[in-house]
Parts: sequence; C-alpha cells; structure tokens
Amino acid sequence: MSGAEAGWKPRSNPWVITLVVTLAAFMEVLDTTIVNVSLPHIAGSLSVSNDESTWALTTYLVANGIVLTISGALSRMIGRRRYFLICISVFTLASLGCGLANEFWQLLLFRALQGFFGGGLQPTQQAIILDTFPPEKRGTAFSVTAVATVVAPILGPVAGGYLTDTYSWHWIFLINVPIGAATVFGVLQVVEDPPWVTEEAKRPFRFDYVGLGFIVLALAGMELALDRGENYDWLSSGFIRNAALVSAFGFIGGVYWLSYAKAPIVDLRVFLDRNFAIGCAAIGLMGFVLYGSAVLIPQLAQQQLGYNAFWSGLILAPGAVVLLLFIPLTGRLMGVMPAKYLVAFGGLLLSGALFYSRGLTPDIDYTQLAVMRAAQTVGLAFLFVPISTIAYATLPRELNGDATALFTMIRNVMGSVGISVSTAIVANHQQIRTSTLSEYMTPLYEPFNTTLQAIRQSLIDYGYSASQAAELATGQMQRTLRAQVAVLAYSDAFLIVAGLALLIVPLGLLFSSVKVKGGGGGH
Repeated sequence: MSGAEAGWKPRSNPWVITLVVTLAAFMEVLDTTIVNVSLPHIAGSLSVSNDESTWALTTYLVANGIVLTISGALSRMIGRRRYFLICISVFTLASLGCGLANEFWQLLLFRALQGFFGGGLQPTQQAIILDTFPPEKRGTAFSVTAVATVVAPILGPVAGGYLTDTYSWHWIFLINVPIGAATVFGVLQVVEDPPWVTEEAKRPFRFDYVGLGFIVLALAGMELALDRGENYDWLSSGFIRNAALVSAFGFIGGVYWLSYAKAPIVDLRVFLDRNFAIGCAAIGLMGFVLYGSAVLIPQLAQQQLGYNAFWSGLILAPGAVVLLLFIPLTGRLMGVMPAKYLVAFGGLLLSGALFYSRGLTPDIDYTQLAVMRAAQTVGLAFLFVPISTIAYATLPRELNGDATALFTMIRNVMGSVGISVSTAIVANHQQIRTSTLSEYMTPLYEPFNTTLQAIRQSLIDYGYSASQAAELATGQMQRTLRAQVAVLAYSDAFLIVAGLALLIVPLGLLFSSVKVKGGGGGH
C-alpha cells in the first residue's frame, strides 16, 4: 500500500457520505417488508389469488439474495461508486414501474429488477463506510446504518399499511421515486472511490460464471422453499422437495468451487478471520430473531385481534423509537468496554424480552403488545452495532467488499428463514394445542361442564330458549378454544425464538476482546 493510499481521506464530510448511502439502503430494506401488508390489496386490484400475490414478495427475495452475495465482485468489476449509482438508479426506475403496473406480470418483472439491483445497496453501503472511516470511528458510523437495517423492517408494515389504507398500494412503490432521485444526486456529489478501489477496477477481471451458477441454485432454491413452504405444506410437496435439493446441491457445489477456484466470484477466505466468522453467525441469529419475532405480533393482531394493516404495523412503531434512543448509548459503551460483552448482554436482554412476550392473553390490548415489542428492541440495540463493528475489526482491507456482501447476505437470508420458521411454528403448534385442549372439551370434564352450564344459563336469562342457549353456549366454548389455542401457539413461538436468541450470548463471548476508542471498530 502506497503512502498516498494509506493517508487517503474522502473530500466530503464522512457523516454526509454516511447519511447519503444509508438513505439508499434504508429505501431498499423498507421495500422488503412494506409489501407484506398490501398483498391482499394487490391481489384484488390485479385479479390474482392471495396465493399468487405472494410471488411479488418471493420474486424480490430470490433476486435480492443472489445479488447480495456477488455485489463485491460486481463492485470490483465496474467500480464501487459506479455500481452503487447503477443500483440506486435502476431500483428507483423499477419502483416507478411497480407503481404504474396494471397487470400482474408487469409487477413481477419490476419486482425482480428491484430485488436484483436493490441487493447491491446494503453491502456496498457498508463497504463505503468501512473505507470512509478509520477503524476507531466505525462503530459510531454503524450506529447510523442501524437505522436502515433494524428500524426499516419495523417501519415497513406501518408505512405500507398507511399508504395502502389511505391511498392505494401503488404508492408503496411510488414513494421510492423522489427518495431515489435525491439519493442519486447526493451520491454524485459526495461519494468517491478510494485509490485502491479505483486501481482494482482497472485490472483485468475474469467473471466466475460457474460460481455464480452455484450461488443462484443455492439461494434461489432456498428462498423458494422457505417462502412457499407454508403454502405447499413443506416437504410433503414435490415442488418444495425439489427446491430444497437444488439448494443443497448449490451450497455443497458452491462451497467446493469457491474454495478452490483461482478467481472465485466471492472469496471465502474471509471466514478464516475468527471475528468475522463469529460475527456472521451472530448477525445471522440476530436477523432470524429480528424478522421472526417482528412478524409474530402484527400477525397475531390481524388474524386474532381484528386489527387492520395500519394498526397492526403501528404496534411496532414504539419499538423503533426505543431503538433510536438506545443505539447512541451502545456506541458510547463500546469506547469503554470490549464489544464482546455488549453482544452477550444484548443477547441476554433480547432473550429475556422474548420470554416475557410469552405472557399473551386473548384480550391483550395495544399498549401491552407495543410494550412487548419495545422491550425486544432494547436487546437489538445492543447487538447490531457491536456485531457489525467487531466483525470487520481484524479483517484485511482488501477483503472488505466480499465480507460486506457475505455478512449482509447471511443476515437477510436468516431473516427470511426466521419469518418462515416462526410462521410454521405457529401453524404447527395450533394443531398440537388444539389436539391437547380438545381432550378437555367433554361432559366428562367437570370444569367444562360447569362453564358450559353457566354460559347456557346466562343466555336463558337473556331470553333465549333452552335449545338456542345450548347451541350458542357450545359455539361460544368453541370460539374460546380457538382463541386460547392461537394465543398459546404464539406463546410457544416466542419461547422457541427466545431460546435461539440466548445462543447469541456464548457466540458474543467467543469474539476477541476488542475495545474501541471513540465507539468504533479498532483493536
């Protein structure tokens, strides 16, 4: 490394650069969840079934997951700044296409383009920040990026519900257009490639098509199996089994090829760095818990408590505020204690909050649900910044591009896994709980008899005949059973997710003892 490279600093203010590139990432992350609450409206508007409408989400996730992994290679091939500008520009134009779509195939086409070009925004944003800031200031910079990574998935359902209920589903895409245009202008003004990135882009580049093929098979197969599994009854479906086999072939073949190829599309040597390997495991678990738990409360609110799309999303909003309040505190603490202890503490807080969330009842109100989610976000505030900072702390600079691509891919893919697993747990445990509690719905069980008779007598007192009262009382008991079964299934899901969150604690303690001056990422 030359002296000029060693002393390089960006011409623009690093914090302005961080805000500009984070705005692009925020827009992309928001789009991964903003569509969820609008799918029924999209189905009705474009004359497709609810099942078919979910392809608008699946298409995006498949394209997004593939590009996340190879974004480092694409940055090296055409230059990081140029690649970032292409991604923002096409993502914005694709958003316009989605908003103007009046046929379902048009929406799917533009959603695929959104996913493909949006997938390059998060890892490239992180790579720009890593090269813009010296190690000792990275932690504070990652506090800003946490807004895009952790807050955007929370705000997505709120924004999506509001725009869909108030205006139309088209606006969940059209809102990206002015934001994207402003971001393109900002990147043109303040972002530049450091000398080593510019030099790398000038070198001859041999694209690894075989490696890309394995990555496409691995991630596309996995995303299809996960996203469609609940609809097709998982492995009982030939489609899901085939998708899982294709994914397994892609992963096994990909790991072998990328480990031995002379110029792999993504360099797996990054996993030889202990902190980075542990950081990927920790951020994967965090992504699983973040997305898996975030889907549970709004789903309960809509399916069991009768909330509309906007109000179910609004339950998550106080958690976003709590997160914004605690993230600066995390940055300060990183300057006085090793980041590993903050990660372990965050895992403990998150697990405890999820365990507390088991206290669901059929008549739970908005405030209690919002407090449960807000308690969960306190733990998340102690995880993202320390994990992101320490993961790159001991990594050679030349591996930053591949590292950010893999780090972001693992977090997002594990987030998809979290959503699918949480949804499957709820469905499975509803069956288990129904089977268990139904055994007590019999005249041979005295508490059931007593309750049934009390309801029947109450209805007779209101003026119903004995036969009407008997029928209505039985129906009321069935409804009570279904409500209790649903709540118990969600409680079970929170308990399982709490156990997985607890695994972050030992993972955090495996990091090397990195303490950062100024709340950043050196060692």
